[in-house]
Amino acid sequence: MNVIPLVYRRLHAFHGPQGWWPIVNPETLASEYHVSAPRNNDDFFEIAVGAILTQNIAWKNVERGMTGLKQRGLLDPRSLKKIRNDRLGLIIRPTGYYNQKAKKIKNFIFWYARYEYDARPLCQADPLALRGELLDINGIGPETADSILLYALNIRIFVVDAYTRRIFTRLGVLAGTEGYHDVQRLFHAHFRGSLDDYKEYHALIVSHGKDYCKKKPRCGECCLSAMCKRRI
Repeated sequence: MNVIPLVYRRLHAFHGPQGWWPIVNPETLASEYHVSAPRNNDDFFEIAVGAILTQNIAWKNVERGMTGLKQRGLLDPRSLKKIRNDRLGLIIRPTGYYNQKAKKIKNFIFWYARYEYDARPLCQADPLALRGELLDINGIGPETADSILLYALNIRIFVVDAYTRRIFTRLGVLAGTEGYHDVQRLFHAHFRGSLDDYKEYHALIVSHGKDYCKKKPRCGECCLSAMCKRRI
């Protein structure tokens, strides 16, 4: 299964380093990459909220929602805990499914309060137990939980999303019927990269799936076309 590390090398050579997770600059209100987040509790919480908001929506929409929160001084758990769900929903409206996402954020904050809004003990917790706690939060699924673990807590775990399934099914690595954890186990078994490599790989997959391996693919411009079984 040397296809998996080969795809990483080709995507990295084609797209370059992505520097995820982006953090919204409070002055410019634009996403900044390559900032080595998380640097503190604020970054942890921002990444976690971003992971919830990015469900089923492009990052540019998430950025608008995050900017709205930051402009109002609300991008911290204590402030968000106090506001009503309907007000939160209106602020994050650009992210889609905003009422549901408002509830998910509040559920996450309720869980985070158990740790007194401090990410440091989370970094020292057992990763599997912590993942189980995140999955027990109403509205947090495997992709969101693993995004929080990988990007907000620097735990080496592979995040599987719709782009992963699309790209690797077209490459013939996946049948397309595998469950989330089946795909994740495959990457854990065959990709021996570092923590930073795991972050880059997921970000590269998102970039490639968004811009090239779309529902209607741009095969003529794709760096993976020579190895793709479904190229047009």
